[in-house]
Amino acid sequence: MRRQIIVMFCSLLLLAFAPAGANEAPPQSTIPNRGALFKLEQGGHTAYLFGTIHVGAADFYPLEPRVTQALRASTALALEVDPLGDQGKIARAVREHGMYQNGRGPASAELSPPFRPRLEKLLRRYAIPDEAVAMMKPWMLATMLTVSEFAAQGYEPALAVDVWLSRQARERKLRVVELESVAGQMALFNRMSLGDQARFLEEGIAAIEDQEQAEQAREIAQAWRNADVAALDALALKAQQDDTFSGRFVREVLLEQRNPGLADGIAKLLANEKHSIAAIGILHLVGKGSVPELLRRRGVLVERIY
Repeated sequence: MRRQIIVMFCSLLLLAFAPAGANEAPPQSTIPNRGALFKLEQGGHTAYLFGTIHVGAADFYPLEPRVTQALRASTALALEVDPLGDQGKIARAVREHGMYQNGRGPASAELSPPFRPRLEKLLRRYAIPDEAVAMMKPWMLATMLTVSEFAAQGYEPALAVDVWLSRQARERKLRVVELESVAGQMALFNRMSLGDQARFLEEGIAAIEDQEQAEQAREIAQAWRNADVAALDALALKAQQDDTFSGRFVREVLLEQRNPGLADGIAKLLANEKHSIAAIGILHLVGKGSVPELLRRRGVLVERIY
């Protein structure tokens, strides 16, 4: 199972490519559950933990009443990173971790020769000019291709759930807490050697060519759209069992390495705020070593609502 699609549900790297605004759909008469929702209680304090995806479609919104009511009742919203936060900080992180320095590049030079024309074909498919990616490291280019494939499937970074929640918090004058940083997320990818980054990019190219990314984008988005517990658990199991290079990277770095820090931040939020809400990528909430599991080990009362 290719992993670039999963990557986009584990981190907010698409921020580098997201337009500034996002339009919302009008209210729906019947609003279904989305993603996953947990209630956390400890020491007389209550928090809600919501599973997001970092892309979206107009018909995702508004979110169902229990999420919006929790948001209205809260004094703080915690996100992995705030997509509407300091854009200069995001740009600096992109330059530091996602771009070649000292005149090296382009990423195509890192690829094995058969993949170079295949990359050029995809850039033409998505109407991405060569100069736009000339300085991108392979992992960043792989991310851009994945974002482009999501857009082709109708899922846009500008309509990401995190963006919607951040905007709602600002309208309600809620404090937005960042559990991580864009630089920290990007550094996880940049720690790969250029050879491993090239392998990551080559896997992404192959997955797009054989329609695997398109299929997985639909599968994961539908699981989130329908709050499908069985489908989400199946995705977590696939991630746990995948022993490919990209699979190990997702499991060991993007999930296992990050989940304890996310749990720490949410536990601190719960301790400091009487009523709060946290929203993180859906795959952090399911499977072995998930954030809810780590919170239970801390003595937090965790109830899965859906």
